Amino acid sequence: MYGLTITQLHDMLKNKEIDIKTYYEQLFSDTNEVQQRLNAFVTITKEEALAKLDHFQFDENNWLSGIPFVAKDNYSTKGIKTTASSRMLEHYVPIYNAHVIDKLAKKDCIMIGKSSMDELAMGGTNKSALTGPVGNPYDATRIAGGSSGGSAAIVGSGLVPFALGSDTGDSIRKPAGYCGVIGFKPTWGRISRYGVIPYASSLDHVGAFTRSVEDMAIVIEAMSGRDERDMTSSNRPVEAYYDHLTSDIQDKKIAVIQNIYDQISNSEIKENFDHIIDLYKKMGCTVDFVEYDETLLKAMLPTYTIIANSEATSNHACLDGVKYGTRVDAATPDEVMIASRTNGFGAHIKRRFILGNLALATQNQEKMFRKAQRVRRLIVEELNKIYENYDVILGPTAGHVAAKIEEEETDRLTDEYLILENHLVLGNFAGTPSLTLPCGFVDEMPIGINIMGKLFEEQTVLNAAYALEKELGLKNKYAKGEA
Repeated sequence: MYGLTITQLHDMLKNKEIDIKTYYEQLFSDTNEVQQRLNAFVTITKEEALAKLDHFQFDENNWLSGIPFVAKDNYSTKGIKTTASSRMLEHYVPIYNAHVIDKLAKKDCIMIGKSSMDELAMGGTNKSALTGPVGNPYDATRIAGGSSGGSAAIVGSGLVPFALGSDTGDSIRKPAGYCGVIGFKPTWGRISRYGVIPYASSLDHVGAFTRSVEDMAIVIEAMSGRDERDMTSSNRPVEAYYDHLTSDIQDKKIAVIQNIYDQISNSEIKENFDHIIDLYKKMGCTVDFVEYDETLLKAMLPTYTIIANSEATSNHACLDGVKYGTRVDAATPDEVMIASRTNGFGAHIKRRFILGNLALATQNQEKMFRKAQRVRRLIVEELNKIYENYDVILGPTAGHVAAKIEEEETDRLTDEYLILENHLVLGNFAGTPSLTLPCGFVDEMPIGINIMGKLFEEQTVLNAAYALEKELGLKNKYAKGEA
């Protein structure tokens, strides 16, 4: 039963080609196999899922009726452990659901588990998870990417049609590229973040992974809309993304940022990117190379680092073993907090909190945190100049395939790393919709292309991806289970 999309499974249930209880019995057998191979789950919710089937009635007018999915383990799930892959929340069981979990439940979706992630969503490899690294479905000795690596790996394995992720810098789109699936974060505020354990509130986006653009349109439409419990969620009406999908994009204008393109050192990835540009031109699109202020591009990573870690430090101050979090007993409340945070967080999290505290200190706020906010504004203003003349911006998702799990991190001081490997954060700084689509293979590993649009123009991004998906013929590709 591997490799079914939402639309395929829906039609099989509608035509009674499959019994839903038999399907789920096989699904959980396959889930165990995927877990043994990829270590992508934190919790498998077999008992809860099967209990829902006892009262399940298929609705042929609802695309998501009976569809299984996986939630990243920073989505609060009532009565089900939600750890954010951190020792500090190892035993945390929420008493409420995240907004999107409730919305999907009303659509009769069935959650089969919670996926592994980088601790508290801070990371890009999924190597910092409390349960250990997640393997890539195409090669389990390689990373799935992070922080939403578990969700990307599970969808990339073909196990479920979709999974939820969160994206603060590139945490949906980078893993999607590494695992050969579609990853999409819509406009900031398009989907409520209520009940999602935060990283950095001004940058965090809710999104999803699928293996077809059609499925993504269905899922994003189902999750979108105003939520009064999230004051940042938008009042804008939700478009019928699936109904309005079209591959007719001949009037669209596409920008490629020259400075980013120039940093692609892998010849096969650059050749693939050039091929994508040619395909869009053949579809009738205008594709132009544009310049972006290189000083601002090089400032993306330090700006992100200061803002994200400052907001994270503030957001997670409550994880002290007293208000929230696993408690380590000690003689005084202060000692409890110190011992609990020392024991509860990984070394990389502690480093981020130290930096965040430094940037937020009264004597440093103006020259660090406030300055980073001003630079962010300049970065967004430069981006908006491009959107004055173009509908979408096209770029590579990454400059390389997924690294081996045991490999050391790349040199962070090279222009290739500063610009190419971090440019997806533009979509978080500006809050714009951004989608990664599988576009080919290098060394038998998947690579991705990124399409970023204007605020609240999710349909334009989806249509650009839908047209390219048809041309590439990579719809619903998934790993066959090789180690």
